[in-house]
Amino acid sequence: MDGMQMNIGGAARRSGVSAKMIRHYEQIGLIAAARRTESGYRTYTGDDVHTLGFIRQARNLGFSIKQIGNLLGLWRNQRRPSSKVKALALAHIAELDERISELEAMKRVLMELAMRCHGDHRPECPILDGLAAEATVGNAPAKQRHEDLAPVKRHNPKRVPQMS
Repeated sequence: MDGMQMNIGGAARRSGVSAKMIRHYEQIGLIAAARRTESGYRTYTGDDVHTLGFIRQARNLGFSIKQIGNLLGLWRNQRRPSSKVKALALAHIAELDERISELEAMKRVLMELAMRCHGDHRPECPILDGLAAEATVGNAPAKQRHEDLAPVKRHNPKRVPQMS
């Protein structure tokens, strides 16, 4: 890009990455330590801003910090085989599919609980009862939690189930 120098605020505005996150990425080694002025202020170039934009886009697509580090290495290596990049992307897609399945299962459970609730002046609430029942299930997979819902039993509000 260009050789223009800018402070962290300018780099943040141009890249869309907050100054706080720029400092964090530097601290964890995702980006190289910024050059400093004589007075100690960080300075960034257009190339630095381009790298920050790459990181922002990768984060927007849900890549982890570790995956972004791998992607940055591949991006900088002009001799990399594109098969490595594709394999990383396909693995991330599989992770996203798993998360989507888990979210859909959670939505089904919550929809079922909401359908059971009258939503009126009565204090009885199948949603709260279902959540209390879930507390005894622990961290079971979403699909199993959904199956464990039927039938939802009333609980004694004075006796809260203990998490194990």
